Amino acid sequence: MDRLVFGCGYLGERVAAQWRESGDTVHVVTRSMESAVAYREYGYETIVADVTDPNTFGELPEVDTVLYAVGYDRTSDHSIEEVYAQGVSNVLAALPESVEHFIYISTTGVYGDANGKVVDETTPTSPHRAGGKASLAAERFLTESLLESAPQSRQAAILRLAGIYGPGRVPYLEKLRAGEPIAALSEGWLNLTHVDDAARVVVQVDRWLDGGAWNAEDRAVKAIRPVIFNVSDGSPVVRGDYYREVARLIGAAEPQFEQPEPDSPKAARAATNKRISNAKLLEELEIKFQYPSYREGLKAILG
Repeated sequence: MDRLVFGCGYLGERVAAQWRESGDTVHVVTRSMESAVAYREYGYETIVADVTDPNTFGELPEVDTVLYAVGYDRTSDHSIEEVYAQGVSNVLAALPESVEHFIYISTTGVYGDANGKVVDETTPTSPHRAGGKASLAAERFLTESLLESAPQSRQAAILRLAGIYGPGRVPYLEKLRAGEPIAALSEGWLNLTHVDDAARVVVQVDRWLDGGAWNAEDRAVKAIRPVIFNVSDGSPVVRGDYYREVARLIGAAEPQFEQPEPDSPKAARAATNKRISNAKLLEELEIKFQYPSYREGLKAILG
């Protein structure tokens, strides 16, 4: 099989590695020539391009699956809307007809605030932050693409990811080690996914889209509308409990919390209080998480 990965970052590189290790030909798209050289040394086919500029794409390769996992680089000259929404639109317009599966990495931020209630895929979207709004716009571009112009054999999945953590990505770790206060509220729910589990979900969704368990009617429906999955470990945790566990594992003092600056990204994150359900994902994919809660994940990273 041939795969094309836009966004070979913290999550994308793990998915690409799993595909490569299974014998697939994996093409990765990067904006950096230096990164392209490094990826080639790892056995990837590389394309140097910018999703915000379709003129840089050239002729994209004939592949079976496309993963769009582009993150937002705040040091770039582009807005988050250009990278997420317009980027998806540009890529969809440039894809060859050989593409059977398109997987878009979205965010549970599209739901906005739920006042601590449980949220599933049927919950109305109402994003408050720029990232959630841009991701929802990208989801709509993907849906419109399938409805209006995509080959009817193409399947698509939207994966709304909770907060990703893993090796090298445990927020406030150094502040806790130094005994410094955390600019966050101790109340409110965190929804998390270990990066290794998230990568396994992407690979499994790609297999699931092959539709081995679908009948013809199921396939016809899913060929014109993306399937949506919440990707979370299904074990929401109160923010204070999470950071107390981090502190315990590293032998640090009890964490101290302080009010984040008003109108800051941290304050905006704290305002989106919800508990993400992953019941649909577990039922449809029949997948078991290696790290079913933050406790197992943090122990593997820090313990």
